Amino acid sequence: MQNRYGFGKEVRMGFDEAITRVTAELQKEGFGILTEIDVAATMKKKIDHDMPPYRILGACNPPLAKRAITAEATIGLLLPCNVLVRQDGAGAVHVEFLDPGMMGQMTDNKDVATLGAEVQQKLHRVMDAL
Repeated sequence: MQNRYGFGKEVRMGFDEAITRVTAELQKEGFGILTEIDVAATMKKKIDHDMPPYRILGACNPPLAKRAITAEATIGLLLPCNVLVRQDGAGAVHVEFLDPGMMGQMTDNKDVATLGAEVQQKLHRVMDAL
């Protein structure tokens, strides 16, 4: 999966294992999970809609976040780094990442662009390790 705002891949593991593995690989790159949004559970609770597992992880690397906020205070609108783990209707599991490289396209601040590219490399390493 690759588009203008993200990248990812189908993984050969179950949904829960994918959550565990991506969390561990993120930790190796200095990221922790700040938020976890269980979209499927929320849809069921709020509007009685059943859907396959779909979870958004809000990953943060504090030193990188500090650099980003120092470079441009409003960059917090694009933080944390969202990681999506979802299962499709056929049962395949996908791990997808919001592309931090796009931050450089959204600002004229060269420091933000450089940092976005650095974070993008880290997230690609996470993806490749899955």
